[in-house]
Amino acid sequence: MESVNVMTQPPLAGGAPQSLVLLLHGVGSNGADLIGLAPHLAEALPHTEFVSPDAFEPYDMAPFGYQWFSLADRSLPVMMREVRRTAPRLQSFIDQLLEARRLDDSKLAIVGFSQGTMMTLHVGLRRKHPPAGLVGFSGALLAGAELTSEVTSRPPVLLMHGDCDEVVPFGALAAAQSGLAAVGIACETLLCRGLGHGIDEQGLARARSFLATVLA
Repeated sequence: MESVNVMTQPPLAGGAPQSLVLLLHGVGSNGADLIGLAPHLAEALPHTEFVSPDAFEPYDMAPFGYQWFSLADRSLPVMMREVRRTAPRLQSFIDQLLEARRLDDSKLAIVGFSQGTMMTLHVGLRRKHPPAGLVGFSGALLAGAELTSEVTSRPPVLLMHGDCDEVVPFGALAAAQSGLAAVGIACETLLCRGLGHGIDEQGLARARSFLATVLA
C-alpha cells in the first residue's frame, strides 16, 4: 500500500463494508478535503466505506497540499505523460484497497474533483473490470484518439460542472461527454448554473442518487 495519509469514514450501518467509494481530491489539496463529502453521500449508502487519500506527490507550485501529477506544463501531451506516470500507482492502490476489504470492482465507485476527476476517468476506464460507477466534479477527460484502443471498462459515468468555472473551462464537460460517447460509454451530465470551481448542493444530491443506484 502507498505510504500516504488516508482519511476514511466507515459504513454508517456498522460492520464490514459492502461497497467502497474512493474520493480523489484536486491539485494542491489533500484527502481531508474530500472526506468532507462522505457524510452527505453516506445518507444513501449506509453500508459503504469512504476512503480519501492524499495524492502521491507534494504540490510542486506551493509549500502545501498534494498533486496527482504536475500542472507546471498544461499542454495535453505533457499532462497525458504525467497521468500515465501516476496511473499505475493509483491502480495498485485501488487493487490493495479492494483486496483488503474482500470487494471487487463491481462494488467500487470513484469520485473525483478537478484533477481528481481527470485521474478518476483515466484509471476508471482502464480497470481490468469495470467499477460500479465514476463521478466527476469540475474536471476534464484527458484523452485523444488513443482512448479507443486503451479503454478496457465502460462503467456508468456522471459528470458535473459549473458554468462559471474559472479554473477548468466549462466546455470540458461537453468535450468529456463527447469523448466518452465515442467509445461507447454512457455519461450523464449536470450543468450547475452560477457555480464556479466547486461543488454545490445540487451536485451533491445528484451524486448521492447516482451512487445509490450504481452501488445498490
